Amino acid sequence: MIRRLTAEDHQQVYSFLRQDPSFNLFIIGDIESFGYDADFQDVWGQFDDADSLKAVLLRYYDSYIPYAPGDFDADGFARLIRETAQSSSIQLSGKADIARQFEERLPLGTKRTLYFCECRTDEYARQEMGAFAVKKAELADVDRILDLRRRIAEFETRPSSRDMLVKGMETNSARTYYIEQDGRMVAAASTSAENSLSAMIVGVCTDQEHRGKGYASTIVAKLVCDLLAEGKMPCLFYDNPAAGRIYRRLGFRDIGLWAMYR
Repeated sequence: MIRRLTAEDHQQVYSFLRQDPSFNLFIIGDIESFGYDADFQDVWGQFDDADSLKAVLLRYYDSYIPYAPGDFDADGFARLIRETAQSSSIQLSGKADIARQFEERLPLGTKRTLYFCECRTDEYARQEMGAFAVKKAELADVDRILDLRRRIAEFETRPSSRDMLVKGMETNSARTYYIEQDGRMVAAASTSAENSLSAMIVGVCTDQEHRGKGYASTIVAKLVCDLLAEGKMPCLFYDNPAAGRIYRRLGFRDIGLWAMYR
């Protein structure tokens, strides 16, 4: 049976999702931030005959994330997505082996597969802290963060980027650390989807002329140490082998693949 979940289900949902807190960080974060009654968000659950939760599907605006540790009703979830999607090209993401079950069931966008990794220790990050002064961005720094990202060819800055940065800081679901030289922000890294169990590190960037100095590694190391001290598992995506080597040096370990359809 699949049904919409409510606040009365929260304890069971939370216990179910925390079995895999890294892969579920987006679902956990959105539930903790917005609950079960927001008009832009829905959460459905599949239950077995003993009323135990088997799978969860999150809708956040027009983006969907399914999760199940085993077999689940992919046809039922696909039907819900078709009924609630507001676009003909459906945005879906999730653990790769779960997400791929929708490839033949839904009109999905272009697929991108990323390595998903987590860091359980700050042993290696503490060795990378270096002598650079790492600062935490405030709301007044939002435009400086966006200016840095716009100077980097690899980054896509969307019209909603500013609002998302502001909202993340205001709700404590995101933060940005940075290094500056002569008053100019030259490197930064952010978190997103921070929740009580985990956080995703995103937006790691360095100005072209300041690369190779260890700025980005120092900032990510600082994020790792602070997040772990707060009881939050640092996670991140990568698809660049060179970046993967840097993250592994900081203590990150691959735990699987994440698929995104856009």
